[in-house]
Amino acid sequence: MTSPRRRTARLLAVVAGVAAASIALTGCLFSPIPDRTQSSATSRPADTDGIAEDLLPFYEQDLEWSDCGGFDCTMVTAPLDWEDPELGEIELSVIRQRATDGDAIGSLLTNPGGPGASGVDLIRQSLDFAVGEVLPASYDIIGFDPRGVGESTAVRCYDAAQMDAYLFDIPPGTRGSAEWNADLVAGEQAFAQACQANSGGILEYVTTTQSARDLDLLRGVLGDAKLNYLGYSYGTFLGATYAKLFPERVGRLVLDGALDPSVSESDVSTTQAIGFENALRTYMASCLADSGCPFAGSVDDAMADLGTLLARVDRSPIRNTDGRMLGADALLTAIVAALYSESSWSYLTAALAGAAQGDAVTAFELADFYYNRSDGVYLDNSTEAFTAYNCMDYPTETPEEQAAASAILAAQAPIVAPYWESDVDGCASWPFPPTGVRETITADGAAPIVVIGTTGDPATPYDWAVSLADQLSSGVLITRVGEGHTGYNKGNTCVDSAVEAYLLDGTVPEDGLRCE
Repeated sequence: MTSPRRRTARLLAVVAGVAAASIALTGCLFSPIPDRTQSSATSRPADTDGIAEDLLPFYEQDLEWSDCGGFDCTMVTAPLDWEDPELGEIELSVIRQRATDGDAIGSLLTNPGGPGASGVDLIRQSLDFAVGEVLPASYDIIGFDPRGVGESTAVRCYDAAQMDAYLFDIPPGTRGSAEWNADLVAGEQAFAQACQANSGGILEYVTTTQSARDLDLLRGVLGDAKLNYLGYSYGTFLGATYAKLFPERVGRLVLDGALDPSVSESDVSTTQAIGFENALRTYMASCLADSGCPFAGSVDDAMADLGTLLARVDRSPIRNTDGRMLGADALLTAIVAALYSESSWSYLTAALAGAAQGDAVTAFELADFYYNRSDGVYLDNSTEAFTAYNCMDYPTETPEEQAAASAILAAQAPIVAPYWESDVDGCASWPFPPTGVRETITADGAAPIVVIGTTGDPATPYDWAVSLADQLSSGVLITRVGEGHTGYNKGNTCVDSAVEAYLLDGTVPEDGLRCE
């Protein structure tokens, strides 16, 4: 996704979740879920070692598990504010697939990214995609919806029709004009007001730091002395934040598709834009070798023609069969959605060929996939939660910092740049100022933390994985050479074997392991 604060008119920010954007657009999105009819109320005794007295009631709560389609589900009560536990409470939705060999190492908590993707849905709908085929034999696999997300106490803003208007309506006037920007500002103000009105007072506390505290609560109530964790994309930032707060409680952590916690909002935005521009060039080279490609000539020629197509759609949007208009922002959303996985490139070819012929159907299918929208209904609240986290996590930057980033963006991502950001700060109207900081995380004293980077990852560029592994005192880097977002469970035996050996046996991979 794009910039967390200065976003395009309708394109969202920082890092897309694995569940929402990395699954290939095929007729079979999810692996079959095994039929399990027995539920269990059993759990290991809560681990409360080192927990402050005023927080013990949360760590000592009894969990009531119930069957939920062959899995075990429960709700965990957490403080609204970990700094003031008497302020109120929230609920965290948790799902469990018990170890199939009956003798669990412990719990393996997972997070698919976002921020805003549902960890409950990831496990319920696609267990094999989330953790592969080997790990469920030896771990209780745990999915959870972070605060603000899904079935947990959630951020609520708009109904489906309002969300359609917010995401897809095209502002009046020309791009960047006073009229255009005024419409964007009004839209952001209305959205923020709706979120505040409909979210039950939680917006101030929907932050990664608060969520990392929730993560430790889950570790404790599940009876684990240390946290074993597999986090993707934004989930790497959540995991690294946990390691910063609780280095002594780090067990076996794997952070895949890493976000560098020290980079600013502008750095995130610019680096991602360049990543997607480079991924587009790689896609174009593949497309041009196919007889069905709507472009011709060299990669440079094809990129120039794509720039022309985006500009044409920007001037003259294409009406979709459902009445929505495909402008350049929606078309760029479609492009970004397809670039998360090389196996989705054929859909990108179809979308671009269709748009060139005045047909918006495939492009909107990709954009709807990106926003988890189906038949006019949004299947989750990921868009609202995504905004809530990013507006609280990223400090506001100076105009000079923003201008410098924009200059780099224009120079290094010339096709994407005109539609990647606007002059409107998408978080300027948020009801609360940001509380997050951007800083290096060392997590001194933590057990080895495995970081995975993919060389052609457009969403979380490889350099971020290198940086995070270097920052962490116990960081260990695995490199997957290839395209697409994240590296584990993508068909690379070298990566999969190293991750599974670490999670199952504690065998630390060779730092710098390179998997071709």
